[in-house]
Amino acid sequence: MHSSQFNAEPSSNGTADRAPLTYDVIIAGCGPTGAMLAAELRLHDVRVLVLEKETEPKSYVRIVGLHIRSLELMAMRGLLDRVLEQGRRRPAAGFFAAIDKPAPKGLDSAYAYLLGIPQPVVERLLEEHAIGLGAQVRRGCTVTGLEQDDEGVTVELADGERLRSRYLVGCDGSRSTVRKLLGVGFPGEPSRTETLMGELEVGVPQEEITAKVAEIHEPHKPFWLRPFDKGVYSVLVPAAGVGDRAEAPTLEEFQRALRAVAGTDFGVHSPRWLSRFGDATRLAERYRVGRVLLAGDAAHIHPPIGGQGLNLGVQDAFNLGWKLAAQIRGWAPETLLDTYEAERRPVAADVLDNTRAQKELLSPEPGPRAVRRLLTELMDLDEVNRHLIEKITAIGVRYDFGPGPDLLGRRLRDVDVKQGNLYGLLHRGRGLLLDRTERLTVGGWSDRVDHLADPTAALDVPCVLLRPDGHVAWIGDDQQDLDAHLSRWFG
Repeated sequence: MHSSQFNAEPSSNGTADRAPLTYDVIIAGCGPTGAMLAAELRLHDVRVLVLEKETEPKSYVRIVGLHIRSLELMAMRGLLDRVLEQGRRRPAAGFFAAIDKPAPKGLDSAYAYLLGIPQPVVERLLEEHAIGLGAQVRRGCTVTGLEQDDEGVTVELADGERLRSRYLVGCDGSRSTVRKLLGVGFPGEPSRTETLMGELEVGVPQEEITAKVAEIHEPHKPFWLRPFDKGVYSVLVPAAGVGDRAEAPTLEEFQRALRAVAGTDFGVHSPRWLSRFGDATRLAERYRVGRVLLAGDAAHIHPPIGGQGLNLGVQDAFNLGWKLAAQIRGWAPETLLDTYEAERRPVAADVLDNTRAQKELLSPEPGPRAVRRLLTELMDLDEVNRHLIEKITAIGVRYDFGPGPDLLGRRLRDVDVKQGNLYGLLHRGRGLLLDRTERLTVGGWSDRVDHLADPTAALDVPCVLLRPDGHVAWIGDDQQDLDAHLSRWFG
């Protein structure tokens, strides 16, 4: 069914033939964003259905990096050990435009490293986590239409089945059907360049590859051949033009691109998988229309420079989950759900800007190369290097909660408390009052906010109120002031 037959904005017409609201939330897309959102909602007993158009999980093994903030989120939900078992730790360095500088000392996190991990593993772990909490996942289901009214959303599938839920969240990627059905604009820049990526076997010795890659790497930054697994190499090479991203490149395209850049195709053969990505940069005009919301690549796309994309989407889900659950459970303050877009859209805009800047710094043109040399010098200053690392890894994010100390609106690192570590207390997705005075109380909010009275907690302030996403919502020691902020965030 075409979008013209559906209402994007809520309507109060035609109530007689509506199906019952079987679900609280339907999520389109079971990638990392959709799976994380489903799990977050299930922590609050929200009825969740995840619709995934692919019948099987991805089979190709693209390695992604989980940055510091995403590792913190995994720790907050008790997932970190499972993730660490499947990945490889690397220094938190060299992210910004691949400028090779060491990690700053004393980064403000207990998890100050990058975790290289196969993307299908991340997706499987998060999907298992969501299902373990009670989310339903249906594969082979393609959303083709939606209609919303004052009570809920009707979702139509390709086979004609119609489902009803109170809310719908589009986590269905850069070509998001949900976003298109809503009519939400996706302004930005189309792809001007394209890069081919894949895993292939090679037909020349390692020494020859090493010498050639070292020779080429400086003028062609987005290029590598890296040993991956038993004769298989991870290959990244610029393409000559911009192709159809919906179609995987052929082996012949890869060979031509390698010859154009390196003068040889290294005898590549027997690909495990091949893909292409462009440098399109776009940001949705809105993250919410009525009862329908967008998250992850459905809301923003950018080049994969700095490895921020998957992380940004998972962090969207972490911000949205508890707020949408509060709305459904009936205790959300009136404007709580609006803070999702207010907080996350500026973060995405900042990521788009830093990837635009990095893209320029990777250009072989003389002007950008001169700027790159200058920035390389500036990054010898600890403040510059630290600022860029905190930007890429998202530990520098500060939401605007109004005037107050610098810590207000920031996430709190995993500090030591008498019960072990702070993040261990956040597994249930509830708020937390960390009280060093032992005088305060969460009173009537105890069904959604935990309270730890601990004068030994490793804090420089008397007390903090943490939201379920670990961001500091209040700092102080006055009960009346605390109550006002409990009401602001927890109804």
